[in-house]
Amino acid sequence: MATGRTHRPATRSRGIPEATVARLPLYLRALTALSERSVPTVSSEELATAAGVNSAKLRKDFSYLGSYGTRGVGYDVEYLVYQISRELGLTQDWPVAIVGIGNLGAALANYGGFASRGFRVAALIDADPAMAGTPVAGIPVQHTDELDRIISDNGVSIGVITTPPGAAQQVCDRLVAAGVTSILNFAPTVLQVPEGVDVRKVDLSIELQILAFHEQRKAGEDGQPEGDDAAAPPMRATPASRKGPDGDMPAVMPA
Repeated sequence: MATGRTHRPATRSRGIPEATVARLPLYLRALTALSERSVPTVSSEELATAAGVNSAKLRKDFSYLGSYGTRGVGYDVEYLVYQISRELGLTQDWPVAIVGIGNLGAALANYGGFASRGFRVAALIDADPAMAGTPVAGIPVQHTDELDRIISDNGVSIGVITTPPGAAQQVCDRLVAAGVTSILNFAPTVLQVPEGVDVRKVDLSIELQILAFHEQRKAGEDGQPEGDDAAAPPMRATPASRKGPDGDMPAVMPA
C-alpha cells in the first residue's frame, strides 16, 4: 500500500546518475536511426546533435558505460546500440499491462513501437464490465476484478495507468500489491508509492502549458505585453514623500 510520500528513484547501483539514465533513450533513438541507415560510426558531435544534447555531456554519459570511442573514428553505432540496450534492460522482453482502456489506453495498445523496443503489451484491463472480452489490438480486455491474477499469470512488472485521475491511486495501489514495481502514469494526478517502486509521469497538459509559457515570452519579445506586466497599471510619481535609505524620496503610486 502507499506510504504517503512520492518515491524518488535513487542513483543506479552501478553509479550511473539518473540524469544520464534519462538521456540514454535519446541516444538509443538517434543510434537506431543511424543503424537503420547502415551508418557504421558516428562522432560525438554528430550523435549529440541528433540526440539534442551537448557533446561534452554525451562523452561524459558514455564514460559511465565504459565507452570512449576512437579518436578520428568516433563510436561504433551497432556496439553502442547493444551497449545502451543492455544498460536499459532492453535485451529482454518486458510484459506490460495497461489499465484503463479508453481512448488513450486503446491508442497505446495499438502502438506498434513497443515490440521493437523490448516491450510487449501482455494485458489490457478496464473497470467497465461491458469492455470485458472486447479485443483491442488483438488482445481481449479483462476486468479489474481479475487484476491480481492477470499480473501474476503474465509476469507483469511494468504497469501503465491511463484511468481518470480519481481512480488512478486505487489502481496504483492494486498494481503494487500485485507485485508491479514500475509504473508509467498518464493520469493527471500525483501517485503515492512505497519505497522500491518507480513511477514515471506523462502529463500532456503540463507540456502544453510549458509551451504556452514560451509562446507568451515570444510574444513579449515582439513588443507585446506579457504576464504581470500586461495587467499592471502605469506608475506615476506624486509630490508625496517617504523616508528611504538615502533620505526623502518621491513615492511612486499607481496612476
